Amino acid sequence: MPFTTGLRALLFLKTFLRTYRPELADTFRLSVPIIIAQLGVVLMGVTDNLFVGRLLGAVPLGAAGLANSLSFLMSSVGVGGLSVVAALVAQANSRADAAGINRLFRAGLWASVLMSVVLGGLSVILAFYFELFGQSPDVTRLARDFMLILSASVLPLLLFVAARQLCDGLRQPRVAMLITLSALGFNALFNYVLIQGVGPFPQWGLMGSAVATLLSRVYMAVAMLLYVYWQPLFKPYLLAEFAKLPVQVEIRQILRLGIPGGLTFFFEVATFSLAVVIVGWLGDDRLAAHQIAINLASVTYMMATGISSAAAIRVGAAIGYNNVDGALRAGIAAFVLSVSLMSLAALLFLTTNDWLVSLYIRDNPGVMHIAASLVIIAGVFQLSDGVQVVALGSLRGMADVNVPTVISLFSYWVVALPLSYVLAFPLKLDAVGVWIGLLTGLTVAAVLLTVRFFRRIRRLHRTTPLPVSGISPV
Repeated sequence: MPFTTGLRALLFLKTFLRTYRPELADTFRLSVPIIIAQLGVVLMGVTDNLFVGRLLGAVPLGAAGLANSLSFLMSSVGVGGLSVVAALVAQANSRADAAGINRLFRAGLWASVLMSVVLGGLSVILAFYFELFGQSPDVTRLARDFMLILSASVLPLLLFVAARQLCDGLRQPRVAMLITLSALGFNALFNYVLIQGVGPFPQWGLMGSAVATLLSRVYMAVAMLLYVYWQPLFKPYLLAEFAKLPVQVEIRQILRLGIPGGLTFFFEVATFSLAVVIVGWLGDDRLAAHQIAINLASVTYMMATGISSAAAIRVGAAIGYNNVDGALRAGIAAFVLSVSLMSLAALLFLTTNDWLVSLYIRDNPGVMHIAASLVIIAGVFQLSDGVQVVALGSLRGMADVNVPTVISLFSYWVVALPLSYVLAFPLKLDAVGVWIGLLTGLTVAAVLLTVRFFRRIRRLHRTTPLPVSGISPV
């Protein structure tokens, strides 16, 4: 019996690879540069925390972590909302609609400006009410100033994300990857220089780290826009006659689809940001430990969002061709890649947790011990995190955003946050209880969103016309 079962498993794997090898290869090629570009969004905060933790200590690390988490929370609505543009560009490209691609690109830039005004303003207001989070006076004071500087970086961040959507939707994501990598080097250099006051530069301490992130994001936005407007590849979509075309309809479309999509992203990011606040009530050492673990988890999460973005683009392109089977294959390939990636991440977290923590801090054994425990839990929830984010991307490719938003709200704010509080305080599981609550919410989201994707595919099979013939679906 075991031999027969093993043989059947091998036959299934062989059939699966024969069917899905092209899908996996195409998704992988598209995902890798997007993953690296996506990492840039979060690695700015990781770089800040690495330098702050090593050069300034636990309390500034907690303050920087709190400010970075809440700043990313505010900008997550824009980052998540604008990601719908790549799927729309992919659909327009399937129809060979150059004018439509131009309108979507310009509308995305306008939408990013509108979102930046609102989200940047909310970040400033939030900074002046940090006392409401119940942190220690030192953390509150340092985090407020850090947050005010980061609020100015929302506009360049969203302009970069908006411009990148054109490249991603047209399957040209590599330059965004290169810009991001160079920006990370820029950010690391100026973190060190402005924190320490090297040479002619001022010694700004913790605030130098925030200024380094601001300058890096300005560089990313300028470089991305210059590339788009100067690269001959994009000239057919940026013709002078297209500039006269109105974009009000596309702006409304992006906001109509993007705001629910952004809120979906917001609900998850807000859960982890509010978890920072809950952990902060447990003490500064717990806060520093939590920030280390959440930084590590955020890196792997952003890698999974790269696969999610590739899924949205490939599913969207297939839907543009009325090819539901192509959309299904694109979604399954993304699930397989994400599960494989997050399994490796889980193995890394579970086996090297102490070493990973030592990258952030070495002179505080208490913080290191707590952080090492939290990294283990982070390793456990890698699979749930990878599955739920790919399901969201696949649904976004179908322009299905409203029900996933409700699912995210339920999973994170009805399940994860209340459970985190109950486990941490009434049941006295401390910071570990907070992370068990987060794990539970992610798992609920993964199950519900995956079920939603396959149900949508079945519904489309019943209602979609035959595919456009003679053209590759994705």
